[in-house]
Amino acid sequence: MVFKGFLHRSALPRVLRAGVVLGLLMVGLLGISQPQLGQATPSHLLNSHQPSSHQPIVVTQVPAMSAPTQLSANELDAALSELGGWSLQNDKLHRQFQFNSFVEAFGFMSSVALVAESMGHHPEWFNVYNRVTVDLTTHDAGGITRKDVDLARRMNELAQ
Repeated sequence: MVFKGFLHRSALPRVLRAGVVLGLLMVGLLGISQPQLGQATPSHLLNSHQPSSHQPIVVTQVPAMSAPTQLSANELDAALSELGGWSLQNDKLHRQFQFNSFVEAFGFMSSVALVAESMGHHPEWFNVYNRVTVDLTTHDAGGITRKDVDLARRMNELAQ
């Protein structure tokens, strides 16, 4: 068998779960629905989105989202006390995760990518073999915010 020993048995569930979730996320993000996959024609898609001449078109203004605010020194200290393994480095939350193999590290990164995308908040990270080094900051706020703490907490959970 060509792939014997390629993927350790303990890493397989995490890798498969990440692959399945990634596939589901892509379907959701791209808005692919059953009719679009096989039966819809371009004219069908165009016609389904054209408003009836009897219905008025209403335009509403969507309020702008405000940028998240930086945590105070006290809030940051409290958050760090709850986040095992995380420290403050270069004004960012910092942690290095270590796994048994590259596949487990990559599976972790895939899982975090799905969480980060759903949060609309993306880490600065670096991977070498079985290590994943992470820095979290919110650029829009110019520092560490609740979003960073929430993502750090989720990363700790996923690394278990």
